Order: sequence, then structure tokens, then C-alpha cells
Amino acid sequence: MSNASKIIGARLRKLREEPRDRYGRPHRSREKWAIMLRTAAGPGAEGLPGVKSLADMIKQWERSDHIPGPIYRPLYARVTGKTEEELFAEAGVRGGGSAPGSGALDAIDAIDDELEALELARRVAASDVGEETLVALEMTVDELASAYPRSAPDELVVRARLHLGYVSRLMGARMTLAERRRLVVVGGWLSLIAATCDVDLGRRSAAAARLRTAAQLADHAGHPEILAWTLETRAWQALTEGDYPRTVALAQSARKAAPQDGSAFIQARAQEGRAWARLAAAGETGAAREMRDALTNVERLVAPLPMPDRPEHHYRYDPAKSDAYTATTLAWAGDPAAEPYARGVLARLEQPVGGPARPRRAASARLDLALALLASGQPDEAAHTALEAVTSGRLVPSSYWRAAEVITAVEALRVPEAADLNEAYRELCASAEPSRG
Repeated sequence: MSNASKIIGARLRKLREEPRDRYGRPHRSREKWAIMLRTAAGPGAEGLPGVKSLADMIKQWERSDHIPGPIYRPLYARVTGKTEEELFAEAGVRGGGSAPGSGALDAIDAIDDELEALELARRVAASDVGEETLVALEMTVDELASAYPRSAPDELVVRARLHLGYVSRLMGARMTLAERRRLVVVGGWLSLIAATCDVDLGRRSAAAARLRTAAQLADHAGHPEILAWTLETRAWQALTEGDYPRTVALAQSARKAAPQDGSAFIQARAQEGRAWARLAAAGETGAAREMRDALTNVERLVAPLPMPDRPEHHYRYDPAKSDAYTATTLAWAGDPAAEPYARGVLARLEQPVGGPARPRRAASARLDLALALLASGQPDEAAHTALEAVTSGRLVPSSYWRAAEVITAVEALRVPEAADLNEAYRELCASAEPSRG
């Protein structure tokens, strides 16, 4: 618990509770305060947690477990009539003369403007749905999927939820069968994107619910690629939870469901290879052979692929992603080839020849390299590399366990930098937005 969180927590509690009534009871309950914050969000409230979940978050903020994230700070400013700097200066928030409610909530306002423009275009076209609206929504799916590698999941999930709400409202409109299928497909992709962000944030129940919705929409639309991605995402979630046999089973199911010329087929095979690597490291008979087969298979599948026009798109496979997965797989298996491979991947991610930088993938690549360095007897560099990943601001909660694995190893080896690494990791966990699900 940092000193800043103590000060901010006490301030937020005082603002909510005072004045008290003659019986000493707080002026507003946490549930009432949650309702006020949601009201302050306006149309953006659709992307926020429910009253009960938000009240639980308020409790954690007030007892200084965490500091409200960038989505909630403008809401506090609107409710209290204070600036974000007055409320959260200790957390490094600086004022710029902006009115309460500006800042992170501007992103929600921008999405509202976008949805309003979509609705206007639909009405002008005198159509209940129409080609222009569908094309715009399909473009939004691609934009969100391309933003995934460089966006904070708690912000991206709000964008996905708001667009899902708009799609849901359109479902009641009149349209042709072909238009309805396209709208259902858009809803499936948006549900999948939101579920992926929920997995990143450790919101297990929310992720499971959205994955079920995505699968149902995929089935309704007859869209095997989305269905395969839902299974692959479940496999990835099982991997982060340490259930490697289930990861293998889900990844194999994803491959069976996927079109063999699609990205989900390749991604599922790569995910399966990572699970086999973990099982090989645990001494599972035959796992090392299965891992090698998966790596060879992925390499063969990727070799003829052209570079996608948007390689950062989360649901389009590209050679750089294949290299990153190979580095992870080798590092997890303790293979001596992991170190040079991981170094090469990190170098290419930090100085890409073409396409945008991928800072989140680079942070994960540092953890791969740190694990490989431990296996090759270089614990000091491993600790330093892991520290760069932990302090990068790019790790998401679904990757914290990978950092913890390196920390445990360097602590056991009594590496001097272990204390700094452990402290940075604790601060990272403490600053994470509380997960609900």
C-alpha cells in the first residue's frame, strides 16, 4: 500500500461520507455513490460495471488497496465538482485547466460521437440497417482488433462494449437475412474482443460469458472462424491458469472447428505447442515430441503466408507472431535455442522493419528472454530483463504469472537485483485495476 493510495483513499472516503447525519451515519452509501458515478458517465455508463461491482471497487479504493484508474477519475471529478488534480495529484495526475470530466472520459465521448454519426447515416439512408452502417461497423471491428496489441485492455473493453450495445439495439430493426447475418458476425467479433480483454484483466466470469455469446453468434451466423477463435481464447485462458492438459484439448478443438486456411487454425496449433512445452518441462512423456511437431507444423503453415495489410490485427496471423510464439515455446521448455531466438524476436519487435511497434508483445518477449537467460545460467541479466518488462507499463494481469515465475527463480538464486524486481512487481499488482467477473 503506497502513501499516495492512503492519502487518496482517505480523501475519497471523506468526500463520500461527509456530512454525516445526527446518528453518525455517512451521507451516502457506497451503492449510492456508485449510482452517482454511473450517472456522471452518461451514455458511457453502459460500459461500466454494475452498481454492486462498482460499490465493491469503491470500497477497495477507499481502504487504499488501489487508486481509481483513468476511466473513473473524471467521474469522481464530475460528481464532486473538483478537478482531477485536486483529487488525485499524489498519483501523478496533473491539471491543465480542463474542466472536470475531461481526460479519459473523452474517449467514451468520442465513441458516443461515432455511434451518433452511424445512427445519423442510417436514418439519412432511410434504412433500418443498411450497407453504410454495416460497413462502418465491420471497419470498427478491424480497428479494435488492430488496436488490441497497443491498447490498455480496460480501455479497449469499454469501446467494445459500447459498440456491442449499439449492435444489440440494431438487432430489433428490420433487415434482410444477409444484413442480419453480417450484423450477427459483427456482434460475434465484438463479443470476442471484449472477452479477450476480460481474460487480460483476469475477469474470468465475464470472459466466459462473452465467449459463450461469441460462440452462439458464430453458430447462428454459420461462422467457423469466430467459433474457432472462441475455443482458442478459452485455451489461452486455461494456459494462463496453469491447466495445460485442458489447454491442449481446447486448442485441438479449435483446430477442428477452424477453416484450415484461416488464422485461428494456426494460432490454435501455436497455443497447443506452448502447452506441450510446459508439459515437457514437467517431464510429461512424449510432450517434447509433441511440442516439436507443433513448432514444425506452425512454421510450415506460416511460410507461404503473405504479410497482412494490418499485421497488428489480433485475428490475422503474421510471421512476427509466429517467431514470438516459437521463442515463448522454447523458453518454457528450457531449450538452449531459446536465448538467441528470444533476443532476435525482441530486437525485431523494438525496431520493426515494417508496421507499427508492438510494445505489449515486446514486454512479453522480455519475460521469454529472462526465462531463457535463467536456463542458460545468466540470472543477473535475467533479473534486469524481467525488471524492464515489469516496469514497462505494458504487462497485463494475464501475464503477471509469467513475471512471478522469473521472480521466484531469481530470488532462489539470491540475485542482488531480486529485491528491486520483487518491489516493482508488488507495485505493478497494487496499481492494477481490481478485476470483477
